[in-house]
Amino acid sequence: MYRDTLSLLGPALPVVSFLGRLPTAMCQLGSLLLVAETSGSLATAGLTGGALAAGQTVAGPVIGRLADRHGQRGVVLAASLANAVAVTALVLTALVLAALGHAPTGPLMVLGALAGATVPQVGPLARTRSVALARRSGADDRTVGTVLSFEGTLDEVSFVLGPALVGLAAALAHPAAALLLAALLLAVCGTAFALHPTATATAPESPASTRSGAAERTRLPGSAYALRGTMVLQGAMFGASQAGITALTEQLGAPAQAGLVYAAMGVMSAVVGLSMAAVPARIGLTARWRAATAGLVVLSVPLLFVGSLGALYAVVVVLGAAYAPHLITVFGLTERTVPAARLAESMAFLTSGIVGGQALALAVSGRLAEGHGAPAAFAVAVGAAVACALLSWAVRVTPPVRELRPAVAERSG
Repeated sequence: MYRDTLSLLGPALPVVSFLGRLPTAMCQLGSLLLVAETSGSLATAGLTGGALAAGQTVAGPVIGRLADRHGQRGVVLAASLANAVAVTALVLTALVLAALGHAPTGPLMVLGALAGATVPQVGPLARTRSVALARRSGADDRTVGTVLSFEGTLDEVSFVLGPALVGLAAALAHPAAALLLAALLLAVCGTAFALHPTATATAPESPASTRSGAAERTRLPGSAYALRGTMVLQGAMFGASQAGITALTEQLGAPAQAGLVYAAMGVMSAVVGLSMAAVPARIGLTARWRAATAGLVVLSVPLLFVGSLGALYAVVVVLGAAYAPHLITVFGLTERTVPAARLAESMAFLTSGIVGGQALALAVSGRLAEGHGAPAAFAVAVGAAVACALLSWAVRVTPPVRELRPAVAERSG
């Protein structure tokens, strides 16, 4: 199945889309390390990182909507170059303020917010583009599911490799080196993704075709908002797990292991994500969603009882096996239920929901972990998993909007 996917996408698109989304995974941790080192204040670093996450959460769907209306090429090109400039400005400002011996929080937060707001959303837009290519070729839903599994795996690998590159650069040189590398990748690979010939696969409809029945064809079903909600909860699981892992490894006297534990979870998630293409087609997306959320609950509960580093590794790695099925299935349900004219916006909303949920849960569960230990943070993760499961059973997912898919093919042919 993946041979067909690679044949459909071509050799260059997966490479440039992967390298183009890698900076997103690097900038969050990179900004924290950079500001913490140059300002000497963890509070300033946290506020700058929070501003970056807030900027991405708010602006991500806007960029997706612009791509739906005006096409990906110009939007991604402008965002990639603006993001490269914003990240570079953040680095230079942090270094200059450190040299002056004074690092006011306000300017760093503003630049962090700009760096977040200009993220070009390569991951969500690559999904949208890949799905459009699959639909244009006449692919069935199983092939589209394989494409989404492949894109989900690229995301998982980027979010494991990105922080690892930041940590390596910080250890060998300086956190600024990691962010400057991210800016270079944004300028080069973001531009390559924008200018790739497949950008026309998601070209917007002509004005004449959008005037008739536009409101009907772009109205979102209620289930689309529920799917966005479950991604916020998934992000909350990530944030709470990260806080709990950090607190427990510090308690055990091995704080350096926190990143490795989190990376191991990401690797397991990526491996399971690739295997999702083998799930029989007779198991529908709604059933997969409910099974995935049940897995989140069952596999997260042991987090409340871990007390050793070995047990932490075992529990977290096993929990990672439930993440990819949930993420990939929610992306698949969204692709099947929202109008084609709002697919990029909807994909960006899902990604922004993860970022926002993670940032909020990290802030809340971090404080809980400080006062009550790692189990308090892990309890937030378990609560988010339970909420995901309840949502998956309470929501009736609207049937696929089939009639809108041929429009993508006709616009791209």
